[in-house]
Amino acid sequence: MLARYILPEMGQIWSEENKFRLWLEVEIAACEAQHELGNIPAEALAAIKERAGFDIERIEEIEKETRHDVLAFLTAVAERVGEPSRFIHLGLTSSDVLDTALAVQMRQAAGLILARLERLRAVLVAKAREYKYTPMMGRTHGVHAEPVTFGLKLGWWAKEIERDTQRLTAARAEVSVGKVSGAVGTLAHLDPRVEEYVCRKLELAPEPIATQIVQRDRHAHFLAVLAIIAGSLEKFATEIRHLQRSEVLEAEEPFYSGQKGSSAMPHKRNPITCERIAGLARVVRANALAGMENMALWHERDITHSSVERVVLPDSCLLVDYMLAQFTRVMEDLQVYPEHMRENMERTRGLLFSQRVLLALVEHGVLREEAYGWVQRNAMAAWRGDGDFRELVGRDADIRRCLSREELANLFDYQYYLSRVDYLFRRAGLEE
Repeated sequence: MLARYILPEMGQIWSEENKFRLWLEVEIAACEAQHELGNIPAEALAAIKERAGFDIERIEEIEKETRHDVLAFLTAVAERVGEPSRFIHLGLTSSDVLDTALAVQMRQAAGLILARLERLRAVLVAKAREYKYTPMMGRTHGVHAEPVTFGLKLGWWAKEIERDTQRLTAARAEVSVGKVSGAVGTLAHLDPRVEEYVCRKLELAPEPIATQIVQRDRHAHFLAVLAIIAGSLEKFATEIRHLQRSEVLEAEEPFYSGQKGSSAMPHKRNPITCERIAGLARVVRANALAGMENMALWHERDITHSSVERVVLPDSCLLVDYMLAQFTRVMEDLQVYPEHMRENMERTRGLLFSQRVLLALVEHGVLREEAYGWVQRNAMAAWRGDGDFRELVGRDADIRRCLSREELANLFDYQYYLSRVDYLFRRAGLEE
């Protein structure tokens, strides 16, 4: 079922073809280094580089007998190379190949995801500028609070994607580490220059001190960052799902020509893409936990992490790549309804201005607790449907003693809440 979420470029990175190609690159680079050190004759290296290759079906056939993937790979390569194959894998252990190639795959995957993040950020910034001054109801606890703008909301999202980009950039650097140091990482059978050569050629840094493997805190961090990115997308998607509710309808994900919302109800326009994103985020989070559990291995290594990583690393990269592509499409074609935003602000009949009235009373010398009581009793009356909040406070004797009719009228102004929007955009670096 994962196949429906695999986009071509990311799918290629985690393909068997790319994995074995990288394994071969590691082995050939090690041979080149050994040749420079005088350990492999020139004619043997030339034969290895000319003949080395693999056939996935043959590897799988051999593995059925060996029950060891790297040995099956080496045997399949040796069948093509012939006698000079005795120089391949000289002093290496399986994890030298596995972990170094895996680091390249993670770096490649991170590169694709970083490009997706940058595209989404650009879309969010453009939309934030478009709706910079579009007022809408801010909600806390799901209840009307005070106005914000839709542009500010999208600006918050753009800044979060920036932070996700910074996190993934750091995580990519942390996992871009290779290891060609032998069975328990001591370099007993390898000149350190072999490791340095291989890592440099593959654009990796050597693991400073390894066991049989690169340490799995690196991979746990990488998976955790992917989970945070998925969490950001879930957060944004959940907001759109709320805004798309029939009772709210301030924004909705695109609904395309020919699309159907329900097998039973022809009128339905459901936020299915945002719901899918919210659901897949749960999978990526669970994978991050598995990555953290992979950190504690026995002594210099066991393989409890191996089977887990074969699932969680590709799946998390594939899913986050897909989620980013889908959410970017949602934002590009997002339907926004400013008129509904205005209607919803007015639904509570002026209650959103309660803090302005409170602060005005305090500025006129009323004790805060007393002023709060005056404003709240009128607010609760408005909640009960006893009248418009503005009219109620205008008739309240206590409030009228402190605030003139003109002063009260000036408090009920939506533009007041937009007065710092320009400043916030400049501070967030969202201006053109």
